[in-house]
Amino acid sequence: MKIAIGCDHAGFEYKEMIIKSLELKGHQVLDQGTNSTKSVDYPDFVHPVAKLVNSKKVDKGILICGSGNGVSMTANKYKNVRAAICWNKSLATLSRQHNDANIVSLPARFISRRMASIIVSAFLITPFEGGRHARRVKKISNC
Repeated sequence: MKIAIGCDHAGFEYKEMIIKSLELKGHQVLDQGTNSTKSVDYPDFVHPVAKLVNSKKVDKGILICGSGNGVSMTANKYKNVRAAICWNKSLATLSRQHNDANIVSLPARFISRRMASIIVSAFLITPFEGGRHARRVKKISNC
């Protein structure tokens, strides 16, 4: 799977850990930064990930910031992006099954590294259920 990943300073250490894990599993990871814990503006690293997901140049995206909110809000400005803030496995699974989320947003200051790994794994392996959910998902971009 081809995955774009980006973060701000609060998510840097999580990003590095997630990239290593994904590459060990054979995924192609496109790292969109940031590259340190030095304070940065999260939109600068969200836009490249969201553009790749929006244009379907990657299969999925992962964004990480302190709360997960800023990265998710920014990514969701793109028509074909459905970014979901997830802080446990159940939310990650439901975001895929019911909402066909294509970006998972992680709140680094509120979850452990272990939980981040569990969330990412669940997000990547869970298929979209379609059916009644497809009708609803189609309506998301009608603005």
